[in-house]
Amino acid sequence: MGSEGPSPVIVHVTGFKKFHGVAENPTETIVSNLKDYMKKRGMPKGLILGSCSILDTAGQGALVPLYQTLQAALSGGDSESSNSRRVIWVHFGVNSGATMFAIENQAVNEATFRCPDEMGWKPQKVPIVPADGAISRKRETSLPVEEMTKVLAKMGYEVMTSDDAGRFVCNYVYYHSLRFAEQNGIRSLFVHVPLFLTIDKETQMQFAASLLELLASLY
Repeated sequence: MGSEGPSPVIVHVTGFKKFHGVAENPTETIVSNLKDYMKKRGMPKGLILGSCSILDTAGQGALVPLYQTLQAALSGGDSESSNSRRVIWVHFGVNSGATMFAIENQAVNEATFRCPDEMGWKPQKVPIVPADGAISRKRETSLPVEEMTKVLAKMGYEVMTSDDAGRFVCNYVYYHSLRFAEQNGIRSLFVHVPLFLTIDKETQMQFAASLLELLASLY
């Protein structure tokens, strides 16, 4: 097809509910408001904003709804959505100690939760996917993280590239999503955001919108 009319990029987004130590998760607010925000801002050509889902901040106990969410995006438009259209998953999670946005390059096959998740699970050095082997196994996103970080930084955002998504629920979800993406020929990305006390809500909404616009422009 060349440049005659590339198929649109469909971006599906998730955030998380509250969890231990974070009574109000900024990602729940960001993702819940993103569709209205993008409509007011003006949806860029070549971008379709698909589902915007809020996940429980839980690992093993939340796997079924996670996979239902991921699968629904593929079955939603029959095989067309996965074949002729490009699908990207963007997961937002909070890092309460962060002062910048962090675009995560990879996830590790290890669950070592510093506190119990919202379903009471607190694994220590457990493989997220036992079939993948050792807890040192890593999966990387196929998106150009370094390039994206540079573009967003030039826009004025406080943003960095990260190779460590932690070992808590964020890393857990990202690992499953990267594995799912690889199996289904789509792409996945995880972004950590600070608390609204550190970077205000409006700036975080602008950042999320700029990120989606950037993803659409990459293809």
